Amino acid sequence: MPHKRIHVFYSGYVQGVGFRYTVRRIASGLDLQGWVRNLPDGKVEVVCEGEKERLKDFLDKVRGEFSGSHLRDAQISWGEAEGEFDSFEIRF
Repeated sequence: MPHKRIHVFYSGYVQGVGFRYTVRRIASGLDLQGWVRNLPDGKVEVVCEGEKERLKDFLDKVRGEFSGSHLRDAQISWGEAEGEFDSFEIRF
């Protein structure tokens, strides 16, 4: 199955609540590669590559973990995987 790439900007109460660590755990558990980082404007940015169905699972699991008052919006862009990652990491 061809790999895809998602680029996501999460907004809401997503900094200082373990969001990046949870994202890394979910992505690693689904054998996805990429990174997550906090942005100065309070959003969290994610770039993630893997099989399309696993990426959909990733998005569902993140939303499930942070539903309610934490996650306000997720701006998601889909594209073709570039194959530049070996693992999933937190960037600082």
